[in-house]
Amino acid sequence: MAGKFGFILHPLDVSDVGRKFPFVRRLPGALVEAALKHLPPNRTSHVTGVRSPYNEAEGWFVGVTLTTRQMMSLPESFVLDKIVAAGRLAERQGARIIGLGAFTAVVGDAGFAIAERLDAGVTTGNSYTAATAIEGAKEGARFMGIDLEEAEVAVVGATGSIGRACALLMARDCQRLTLVGRSEEKLERLAGEVLRETGVAAQISADLKKSLPRADVIITVSSAVESIIDPEDLKPGAVVCDVARPRDVSRRVAEVREDVLVIEGGVVDVPGDVDFGLNFGYPPRTCMACMAETMILALEEHYGDYTLGREYSMERIEEISRLARKHGFRLAGLRSFERAFTREEMERIRANARRRRGLPEQPAKAEP
Repeated sequence: MAGKFGFILHPLDVSDVGRKFPFVRRLPGALVEAALKHLPPNRTSHVTGVRSPYNEAEGWFVGVTLTTRQMMSLPESFVLDKIVAAGRLAERQGARIIGLGAFTAVVGDAGFAIAERLDAGVTTGNSYTAATAIEGAKEGARFMGIDLEEAEVAVVGATGSIGRACALLMARDCQRLTLVGRSEEKLERLAGEVLRETGVAAQISADLKKSLPRADVIITVSSAVESIIDPEDLKPGAVVCDVARPRDVSRRVAEVREDVLVIEGGVVDVPGDVDFGLNFGYPPRTCMACMAETMILALEEHYGDYTLGREYSMERIEEISRLARKHGFRLAGLRSFERAFTREEMERIRANARRRRGLPEQPAKAEP
């Protein structure tokens, strides 16, 4: 019997609405957002063709008509009601495990309040997102010739759920780790956890602009509504893995810094001849890791709650990574700002970085 899943989406901003409904582009953004508040959830698409050697799955993307800004500014009870209504629509389609996309995974105590009101299992997808973020960051570092044992590594948004997991995972491979966030009290607690779990004495910082120029590898997973990392914040040769949606890294970085490698975190290949029925900006048969986690659980017919809350175990991350490999999910190469890097682009970035640092060019340690 095929596994059945749902996944809840929402527009990141008004421009996302304009891509689906072109006439919206001519309207003021405030007017569009005012109208979105009153719309019910909608079945955005039917997902078919997810198939592994062990099972197959079908699912439904369901849309919540609120932008990121509205998710963060409207009363939480109103937003929760909207998300729960979308979850119930997915249940009526047949979904037995439901993934929370983008900011729907942030409100309501990171999924708990939503899970309490739905019959289907609920997951934020953050376990597999953290796992693939680390995998992508390591791959980028290898290509740029960065030795993680010697590198300065920073995790931005470290006290969030994905940030905490990324910090604990990266501390297994590096010795110089900086945790960046807004609350020094929360950062202190996380630094203590990192020390207990890994033996690494992490530094903490609430000053983003002071911390980033020292970092060789940056994993950024903040919940900021606007970009927070600008071209002048990065050292030559830095690798930045941007997991946040909306993005933490300004598009200007790609335009003016040809000596840093900015990659998207958590984009994976999906097994089978999958048809999402929706163009959300990625090549065919690829999706975000949070979506993939929901599909993996459907293939396993694991219909209980999975990744919820702001703290989850390394064992769960290791388990979902193992299940992903079992069913044929894998990292979809290195991408930046909605497109795949060419080999020539990556080699040019590496050469520019080494030139600016006064180092001779050398071949990559691993293929991207």
